Amino acid sequence: FSLTGKEALTHFPSLGPSTSSAQGKVHVKQCDLLKLSRKQKRLCRREPGLAETLRDAIRLGIMECQYQFRSERWNCSLEGRTSLLKRGFKETAFLYAVSSAALTHSLARACSAGRMERCTCDDSPDLENRKAWQWGVCGDNLKYSTKFLKKFLGQKRIGKDLRAKVDIHNTNVGIKAVKNGLKTTCKCHGVSGSCAVRTCWKQLSPFHEIGRLLKLRYDDAIKVFSTTNDAVGHSELAGPQRHSHSPKHSTSPRSTDLVYVEDSPSFCRPSKYSLGTAGRTCSREGNCDSMCCGRGYNTQSRLVTFSCHCQVQWCCYVECQQCMQEEVVYSCKQ
Repeated sequence: FSLTGKEALTHFPSLGPSTSSAQGKVHVKQCDLLKLSRKQKRLCRREPGLAETLRDAIRLGIMECQYQFRSERWNCSLEGRTSLLKRGFKETAFLYAVSSAALTHSLARACSAGRMERCTCDDSPDLENRKAWQWGVCGDNLKYSTKFLKKFLGQKRIGKDLRAKVDIHNTNVGIKAVKNGLKTTCKCHGVSGSCAVRTCWKQLSPFHEIGRLLKLRYDDAIKVFSTTNDAVGHSELAGPQRHSHSPKHSTSPRSTDLVYVEDSPSFCRPSKYSLGTAGRTCSREGNCDSMCCGRGYNTQSRLVTFSCHCQVQWCCYVECQQCMQEEVVYSCKQ
């Protein structure tokens, strides 16, 4: 399961008020519309609510990826995504990580929102969850989410080749990023704000925070190769030792490191991986030189309308004037 972009463009039929039999048929149809393996389709059909959650996860991952790379040469566009996923670039590593993070996040939220039949609120034994439910609070069920996701993705303990190991590693980086953002939130219900009665529940970080963390992992991604571990008798990932770029001094990447196996293309010109950067808007003081790949940029002035001189009128509305100002837009040359 990864972001090809095709799934997000599929419009699902609405479940709407209907009989359970009709809803079941619609759910199966939704599963068939998604680009899934045979085993994943089987799991999807058995899990009402999963198809909608998968669609939400795809949309969430794509939007976050495009937001994080909005100012870079590769802007996570849907064009070239399929070809990109066949390679071992840093960008491929990010796509695997953000896909698994979005699915983990969406599944946990779907459980707590009551959109899945086989899971509900978080039931961690260290929290007084039943009291939380009484107050209308429902913790995000990350425990069920991660357990189901490993089954859904069908991960094996040891990948057959280097690319398989890399893809599994980067998938797990995404899951771990969501786990690390899980917080315990508490609320007091006592008289006059006292904490005589306190309920606590598990809550996921906003996905923007997870996306920002994965982007930092992308910036520091490690190029790896396969090496044999004589102690355990099988191959594993290895990269240059910290502060050293010599393959003779190798070390295993950390579980939080994004890893890749081949250097990325420049993404400057159109290719099977992207549309290039011609025509992309940029910031003259910020990223124009880098994004435009030395080709230079065009400058264009335009008038934009915006609300100004706003005043609050009694009781309940705001009155504004319409103002115009000149805006300068910079875009990369062909």
